Amino acid sequence: MGKQGGTRAQVEFADLTDIAASHGIFNLGVAPASVMERARTALTERKAAGLHSTMQFTYRNPERSTDPRRTLPDAGSVIVAARSYQLPEPESAGSLEMTGSEQGEVLSPLSGRVARYAQVDHYALLIAGLRDIAERLQTAGHRAVVLCDDNAIVDREIAYLGGLGWFGKNANLLVPGAGSYFVLGCVITDAEYPVSTPVADGCGGCVRCFDSCPTGAIIAPGVIDANRCLAWLVQQAGTFPEEFRKALGDRMYGCDDCQEACPPTIRFSSRRPAEVPDDTPVMARVDLREFFTKSDSELLERYGRWYVADREPRWWRRNALIIIGNSATEADHWVPDLLEEYAEGDDPILAEHARWAMKRLVEREIRG
Repeated sequence: MGKQGGTRAQVEFADLTDIAASHGIFNLGVAPASVMERARTALTERKAAGLHSTMQFTYRNPERSTDPRRTLPDAGSVIVAARSYQLPEPESAGSLEMTGSEQGEVLSPLSGRVARYAQVDHYALLIAGLRDIAERLQTAGHRAVVLCDDNAIVDREIAYLGGLGWFGKNANLLVPGAGSYFVLGCVITDAEYPVSTPVADGCGGCVRCFDSCPTGAIIAPGVIDANRCLAWLVQQAGTFPEEFRKALGDRMYGCDDCQEACPPTIRFSSRRPAEVPDDTPVMARVDLREFFTKSDSELLERYGRWYVADREPRWWRRNALIIIGNSATEADHWVPDLLEEYAEGDDPILAEHARWAMKRLVEREIRG
């Protein structure tokens, strides 16, 4: 939390900007520490309408997640940050940089796509910078709390209020001149800084994100129906809705379609590449076979930073079975035996998805 009482020294905001830049964070702003009324209303109304599906996160307690002072009662301001996660495009699907497999392993041709934000632990890199900012404030006698990808704060709303960008129609925060490939976080502190000016809407009449969503999950500007959103469906527990299984394609984790269609993101994202250590492994694609050959503990060790309901690898296997149905070819000789094994297994949900994959292969005229 930081220090209480004692002498406090003012920390220049420029000093915090320098700290952020040393961690590859080049977008910093200040939001008020007051209740985020707009976000509170939106969470309440969308939850009542069932648009949250089974999602909890900031929906769990809107009274808390829309009030920075629930985290730090004497908060004076909120320092908000956005860190790019735009990486260079991989050269080929077979490159080592595109797999979660260990160096030297042979990557199966049958693999699943990973959304950009999850290919590297970008949140860890952002948190490291935010912690250094908090430590600088604490050293000066202030209290400071870091929140990043945390259900205690609605990160996009507080980032908007801190002047980092505007809400796109796809509900992502768009940073002017840079697009939406950013992870967001903040430091709530009792230090007071001038509040930044919010950014005006930059979408205009564009609706490309609406048209690009494979399941029609964007139901109004800035409003997502989680019941239809692939990025949420791959994370939640239970049966994957059958009407969206073909649309899942080869997505193992996350979905970038609405961002990939966004003109500002297409045009500007390459101007603000992510800074990551040279030896950082990049998981742009993952070998589907390992989700059936590795134990739960091994999968959690490798992919545990990805959110999945109840930290249960079973849902990754469920997703992988769907991708097999959508993507396997006759060259994937191990697939028929695997599907038969799971179709006759004692897990009813995985058995149902394996049977669906079998039917899907027949539909695609893949006989094995």
